[in-house]
Amino acid sequence: MTPRPSRRSVGSAERVLVALTAILLILGLGAAAWIAVRGAMAYRHLAAAREALGAATSAGDDLMAWSGRLGTSAEDLAAAHALTDDPVWSAAEAVPWIGPQLTAVAGAAAAGDRAMDALDGLRNVASALSSGSLRTPDGGYDADLLASWEPSARAARVSLADAMAEMSSVDVADALPSVADQFTRARGILAEAYDAADALHRTTLLLPKMLGAERPRSYLVVFQNNAEWRSLGGVVGAVAQIDADHGRLSLSAQASSTDFRESGGEPVAALPEGLRPLFDDRPAQYIQDVTQVPDFALGAPLAREMWRRQTGTEVDGVIAVDAVALSSLLAATGPVALPTGDVLTSEDAVPLLLDQVYRRYPDPKSQDAFFQAATASVFAALAEGRADTAALVDALTRVGSERRLLVWNAAPDEQSVLDGTTLQGALPDSDGRRTSLGVYLNDGTGSKMDYYMRTGTAATWCADGMVDLRITLRNDAPDPATLPEYVTGGGAYGVPVGRTLSGVYVVLPPDARVESRTASGSGAPSGFAGGDDRGRQVLKWSVLLAPGKSATLDLRIATPPTLGLEVLSTPRLHATEIPVGGAPCANAG
Repeated sequence: MTPRPSRRSVGSAERVLVALTAILLILGLGAAAWIAVRGAMAYRHLAAAREALGAATSAGDDLMAWSGRLGTSAEDLAAAHALTDDPVWSAAEAVPWIGPQLTAVAGAAAAGDRAMDALDGLRNVASALSSGSLRTPDGGYDADLLASWEPSARAARVSLADAMAEMSSVDVADALPSVADQFTRARGILAEAYDAADALHRTTLLLPKMLGAERPRSYLVVFQNNAEWRSLGGVVGAVAQIDADHGRLSLSAQASSTDFRESGGEPVAALPEGLRPLFDDRPAQYIQDVTQVPDFALGAPLAREMWRRQTGTEVDGVIAVDAVALSSLLAATGPVALPTGDVLTSEDAVPLLLDQVYRRYPDPKSQDAFFQAATASVFAALAEGRADTAALVDALTRVGSERRLLVWNAAPDEQSVLDGTTLQGALPDSDGRRTSLGVYLNDGTGSKMDYYMRTGTAATWCADGMVDLRITLRNDAPDPATLPEYVTGGGAYGVPVGRTLSGVYVVLPPDARVESRTASGSGAPSGFAGGDDRGRQVLKWSVLLAPGKSATLDLRIATPPTLGLEVLSTPRLHATEIPVGGAPCANAG
């Protein structure tokens, strides 16, 4: 028989349990108070840091905007990290309900503190950019100084990538909406900081070489005219060769597209077979059309070869800019005087270059001379260091994100530095997280009527898993009788004066297909054609529009589902697109 415990031993055990419970209760209350006080303080520090950094990002994503806010933000984030990094806090993260809140706050503080450590190493870089010390006394750019920033930029990029991974590992599904919202905003700010550091790192790797730090370099710059659409922006109307040697830039040659010798219609290279039904061989025959193919890695080598045949010079790369990009650069240089007596400003550059010049000079040769004078004057302002460095960085960042600045390097290892950036002008890239569609515009009128065209696009994931894409075009041209013949095209290519013939090229992701299509509106859709761009289905819609008329294309697209959806399209003159009413999701069920 098992002996029963004595009444005395039972009483002792009860007293021990009561004592332990009391101690645990006291400790628990103390821990709760500890966590509550420290949590409130940490939350305030995180909110202050987010507000400061949010103000910086609202001014732009460049590092100079960030650097001005680093001091206060770094102190707040370090304090928040210290308040949330102790054994009591860590143990409480396992407690139901309150744990997810604590985990989110601690994760944001730790990642933010790591990010500030990374960005702190770039303060000197931002200071040098803002002070203009990248310029040399002889008017060049200090390529060696730029290259010396590479280790700091690389370290910042790696640290910020680690911080982003740290935040991504935190599950905020069970956090309160207010906590989850703050966490999501902090993660967004961190992503912007990473993008800035990544851009700087790529710049320090590539730009010194392009500036001729190792050997003299030459680049062909093609200027796109947005008044006559091409897939990547506009028809190439003028080109220039820029040479770089140890940071010194010089404009060594200029030409109009009409200066290029025709080679009897023979293409300078073969296009991928699937593109020929869509573009014929024109991108490989005429410098005007090298931006017709919506992939700069295909068009740029064609321009390079045409320039070699024209001048005998084999350049190291090709750069494309459009009129809107020039106006942004003028915001950095300030007004630029032209030999004609005109003063080119950021406000009037687009209407002057793409509209007024055709009214002033009926002769195309005079128009070309004006374009060349304008581009040479803007380049001179940049080469002579008249641009405010901070404003120039901001302008380049903006036009790059808008795909108005495209860069192709002939050396594959140098071009790979730009992989994944908008500067490559590549086809939309879809992956398991995001589906990207391409909508590219090309003029078929042989005119400059696209100055008056308006467009709109909308895409929606529908309930049945399909994507509905809507594209609308509208011709807002005035009375054709008020326009110069060069602008209307004069009917030279079979399009009635005042009307626009536009080719809309929809490039689908791999493994996607068009299930149905419907064209409608007051315009006169003239037909469809199909093609293939290296495994991607391409649908071409041709639409003829009279002034005041519009047309809409609705597509149903079958494509593997992902979390995100985006539409990349031709950079156009007008920042505000016409409303399209949203994609319809017709028959989605």
